[in-house]
Amino acid sequence: MEKQLTGQATPEQIEQWKKDHGAVYAVEVDGHVCYLRKPDRAVMACASVALKDSPFQYLEEIFNNCKVGGSDIFDTNDDYFFAALQHVNALVELKKADIVKL
Repeated sequence: MEKQLTGQATPEQIEQWKKDHGAVYAVEVDGHVCYLRKPDRAVMACASVALKDSPFQYLEEIFNNCKVGGSDIFDTNDDYFFAALQHVNALVELKKADIVKL
């Protein structure tokens, strides 16, 4: 029997998030889970402005705008929030592109 995590979404909810947002990721910390979507251009534009002042604000901006569900502890407990923030950069991974002179 699989252990239930606090804030765990139903398979149907996860499928709906995937339809709405594309990729969805789960971050688990000590029995709690939060779900994050991949950031879009609007989120990255906002986060990039925050990056000028603070790398932490950049990560926080992405996390806050990409969280689609899960345990509320990530919003109220800094230990859980900081643990989840360590994975935000994985959301921003870009495809490799090549430039070819024509």
